[in-house]
Amino acid sequence: MSRLMKRFATAPAPPVAARELTAVSADGSRLHVEVHGPEGAPAVVLAHGWTCSTHFWAAQIRELAADHRVVAYDQRGHGRTPAVAKAGHSTEALADDLEAVLATALEPGERAVLAGHSMGGMTLMAAASRPTFAEHAAAALLCSTGSSRLVAESLVVPMRACGFRTRLTGAILGSRAPLGPVTPVSRRILRYATMGPGTAPERVAECARIVHACPRPTRVAWAQVLAELDLDAGVREMRLPTAVVAGTADRLTPIVHARALAASLPECVGLVELAGTGHMTPVEAPEAVTAEIRKLVDAHLGKDAPGRQNIGRQNIGRQNIGRQDTGRQHTRTKLEENA
Repeated sequence: MSRLMKRFATAPAPPVAARELTAVSADGSRLHVEVHGPEGAPAVVLAHGWTCSTHFWAAQIRELAADHRVVAYDQRGHGRTPAVAKAGHSTEALADDLEAVLATALEPGERAVLAGHSMGGMTLMAAASRPTFAEHAAAALLCSTGSSRLVAESLVVPMRACGFRTRLTGAILGSRAPLGPVTPVSRRILRYATMGPGTAPERVAECARIVHACPRPTRVAWAQVLAELDLDAGVREMRLPTAVVAGTADRLTPIVHARALAASLPECVGLVELAGTGHMTPVEAPEAVTAEIRKLVDAHLGKDAPGRQNIGRQNIGRQNIGRQDTGRQHTRTKLEENA
């Protein structure tokens, strides 16, 4: 076995959940939910993106679960969550699912930091006006995502913006062709489309395993939803402290989306641009993404956060954490990422 193949073969196994739950969405869809970390710790809820699964958050779960209660779930049709009929693919369904997960994994009134990558970030935007979101969301992280014009702004096809590029991009992203097994060629294609040029080979291989595991019908159905996405109104409904993280080499949701989000959010608390990083930021730059989640927890769920209320819970002792009422801040940090 070659040295490179040994590196791929020895990738760490995904974290094992302390508990597994099933959340039931509004249309009866059953969602696989994992809970990691100690009871009573500050809560973080992770929503993954298109063609991914809870395994996508492995680095964040390993780091945060030491002192946080981390809730991760598989979006419908992904990972261990069953597929649904064509009518079950919509941004409304994503919002329904997130509400179900929050109601299932958190106690009434309990607050959490919510982080969404790509389609997971769109899930947060879609749910922003929902009552369960307002009840449970103390702060949010939007990671490598956008609210509209995803196909028109995509840089996957290397040519100037025009109608032909938009049509060609849509055809590529919505292709019904099978991805097939993970091969050196498929890894190179995935890295070009979704990751920065300097991404370490083992991280490319990790993403390839996750993406290639997504069933083709699920991939195609959600590609059609994302092609018509318009959640600009949902961005304006996110009336809670929200940070934005994106890679400057992102071809799927280019940095223009992150800057537009930061400008439109009612309470943006930071825009972090990761230099040279692509679309798969939680895998490409795990330390940076985890650090942003920790910052939100410390500011809005920490013991010294204004408005925190300690309410005893039956036999568990979790705390109901009040939201910090902050003024709007908008800062931009550029981090050099040498993967």
